[in-house]
Amino acid sequence: MNDTALREALHGAGYIADEALATTLWLAGELQRPLLLEGDAGVGKTALATALAAAEGRVLVRLQCHEGLDLAQAAYEWNYGRQLLAIRLHETQTESVREADLFARDYLLERPLLQAIASERPAVLLIDEIDRADEAFEAFLLEVLADWQITVPELGTLRARHVPHVILTSNGTRELSDALRRRCLYHWLDYPTLAREIAIVRATLPQAESALVEQAVAFVQRLRAEDLGKTPGVAETLDWVRALHRLQLKALPDDAASLAHTLGCLLKTREDRFQFGAESLQRVLEGRRDTGVAVKHAA
Repeated sequence: MNDTALREALHGAGYIADEALATTLWLAGELQRPLLLEGDAGVGKTALATALAAAEGRVLVRLQCHEGLDLAQAAYEWNYGRQLLAIRLHETQTESVREADLFARDYLLERPLLQAIASERPAVLLIDEIDRADEAFEAFLLEVLADWQITVPELGTLRARHVPHVILTSNGTRELSDALRRRCLYHWLDYPTLAREIAIVRATLPQAESALVEQAVAFVQRLRAEDLGKTPGVAETLDWVRALHRLQLKALPDDAASLAHTLGCLLKTREDRFQFGAESLQRVLEGRRDTGVAVKHAA
């Protein structure tokens, strides 16, 4: 499969990728290198891993990163409950249980990293929001990404049956280490263009009226140019068009009041919600710029 075929396969899985993203993703697979995706929340970073797994017929394994993420949550831990049960069962017998038996593979609980390494089927490993984990976890992750293996002291080194296709996502809440970046191919995923976002919405919501989709996406694109605390992503666009369709609208209404009660799909902070009263909403609806905001940014 070349980059063009991969782009078409992603399209078939419901993900509209541009040529640059498809090429970088294809190269990551060919070079067996992880792909680091950075971009604002809601631009489709996580959805890419889901679509890639569907397009290539791989199993999707997801590791959601968070502060304090440790080895037991990310890679493996021993099933202490089963080990204790085995000890108690052997206490009723004349033969005592051997320590080596208690640390056999049957007692090992596989967490996402080991699941992806040990999977009998090729996997897509999504390491989501890597910037939320700490540097200690990054250091452990380097062994996995460099050699596609995990060392379990009691068992030895467990090597990958199939090299997983790894996608790391970051929202930029902290700077990642140079060592991690060196091991990855990189792509900045920006908000889609008007044409691409229309294509995404049409592919996801084919039942929505064409005029409604085009007008709603154009509205969201203009809204992103406003001074917002949280810019609406593609996920918000899809939610909003889905809501408008459920309201049986075939096109955007001309008056802002008819849209005000649906803004909870797009604006997700108190400040943003109350910033857009009827006048501001009408201005964006008509495609007029806020000269006050423009002057403020120019200054």
